[in-house]
Parts: sequence; C-alpha cells; structure tokens
Amino acid sequence: MIDLWQLDPLILALVASTIVLSGLIHGALGLGFPMVATPIIAIFLDVRLAILITLLPTATVNLASLRGRPDYLQVLRRFAPLVLFSLLGALLGARLVAISDPAPFRLLLAALIVLFLWATYSGRLPREWLLGWPKLAMVSFGLLAGLSGGTTNVMVAVLLIYFLTLEVDRATLVPAMNTCFLVGKLSQIVIFWLSGLIGVSLMLQSIPFALLALGALLVGERMGARVEPQIYRKVLHVLLVVLAAILVWQYFTD
Repeated sequence: MIDLWQLDPLILALVASTIVLSGLIHGALGLGFPMVATPIIAIFLDVRLAILITLLPTATVNLASLRGRPDYLQVLRRFAPLVLFSLLGALLGARLVAISDPAPFRLLLAALIVLFLWATYSGRLPREWLLGWPKLAMVSFGLLAGLSGGTTNVMVAVLLIYFLTLEVDRATLVPAMNTCFLVGKLSQIVIFWLSGLIGVSLMLQSIPFALLALGALLVGERMGARVEPQIYRKVLHVLLVVLAAILVWQYFTD
C-alpha cells in the first residue's frame, strides 16, 4: 500500500502543482480534474498510483461542483439510468484495475474519441438514435463511461461524446457529468479498499491534496463564468483531442 510521505519531496511538489492545475481547469469547465491530473502524475509515477493518489481530491472536486444548483434533482431524475450504469461500470472497471492490466482499454477509448470527432465534423453523429432510444442510450453510454472511468480514470471522454451529441446545455451537462464522476469515484474507493490497495492512512494523507483541489476549483469557477458557450464547446473538443493523444501515448509507453 502506498505511503505518500515516503515519496521524494520534489515528487510531492509536482503532485501538488498538478492538482492545483487540474482543479483550476475543472472549475473553469465544470469537468476534467482526473483527465488532467492522471496522465501528468503518471509521467513521474505510474497510472495506477496516479489513480490512487487522486481518489479523494477527485471525489471532493466532483461533490463541490454539485453545490448551489437548485434544479439538480430534476437533472438527476432525467439522467438516472446514466448515473446508475456509470456506477455499475465503474465497479467492474475498478475491479479490472485491481486484478489485471487495463492498458488495452486506453487504446480503445482513444479510438472512440477519434471516431466521435470524425462524426462531429462530418455531420454523421447518431443523434437520431440517441433521441429515439433515450433509455437504451443512457444505459449503454453509462456502462461504457463507468468502465472507462474505472480502468483509465477518464470517464469524461465517453460522457462528453453522449452530451455533445445531444447538444445538452452547460447548466445541465456539468451537474449530470459530475454526478456520474462522483458515483464512479466512490465505487473505485470501495473496490480498491476491499482489494487492499488503499486504506485509512492513504485517505488521511490525501486530505491536503483534496483541500488544494477544492481551493483551485473555486478560483477556476470564477474564471469559467466568463467563457462563452461556443468557445466552451470548442475547448471541450480540443480537450478530447489532447486526451486521445495522451491515452495512445500511455498505452505505448506502458
């Protein structure tokens, strides 16, 4: 089991800096904390350690992103199947991380992102299918998102494909996605705890990082309030391109 205080001080400083950067981005966009933090931390540690270290900070950021939203229950009811199957998929994905190497899933996820971007700019998104079979679509995307979150820590990619295809507005997208992120992260904590990968000591050692993430989130939210909807969607597309490149790089370097 990892002991954070046994890491080199320079590594701890790099982890702290990465968490601040990730919190700022998540605050500005409403998503992206593990998507940014995991691959950067994995550069000087490894992917599994990056996932474990960011468990509590990510859950804190996701929970804080849901505050102050009066229509939250309405959003939750609308996307309940998506949230439920994100939870189930995350449980399965976390178990795969605990017992095996989920690296091939990264390459599959990168391919899915590329396919989505191609469909977006060629005008061939399956929007009619998503609207015609909304429950089936939520079950499918929720399960796939949970699997990707449990194995690669980047549930956001699959959920972005779903919400951008449906052209859901930011006020709905952010709480719905952060709910999926939160239940996925909590399921990871349960599975990793039962598998002996984490314990009370790691959770306590992660508290300073969680507080850093929360502070950066609050600053980032003030920055994000000035982002126009059109620019917001373009930034999300750019993030998907970067994420696909990172996933491919991680696959071949690991």
